[in-house]
Amino acid sequence: MSDGAVKQLIEERLGQGLEPTRLLVTDDSGRHAGHAGHRPGAETHFRVEIVSSAFSGKSRLERHRLVNDLLKDAFAAGMHALELKAKAPDEAH
Repeated sequence: MSDGAVKQLIEERLGQGLEPTRLLVTDDSGRHAGHAGHRPGAETHFRVEIVSSAFSGKSRLERHRLVNDLLKDAFAAGMHALELKAKAPDEAH
């Protein structure tokens, strides 16, 4: 997968699975040249900021597990690393 396909997959999976009120997906792959998991020209490293009521009452670990479960296809497609900021609506300021 390339040409934004992994980013699109992330947006689709999180959008459908969590119905966020805010979702920002940034491909940070270029900033990780020389790091583990980086492959030139590939989408390997992402930063996600997401706000969803699905996170209400959940711990940070539970939120990360929920997101990682939804993104199994993205990891299988070559995503190596994910920086995640997951908040419930009442935490988003």
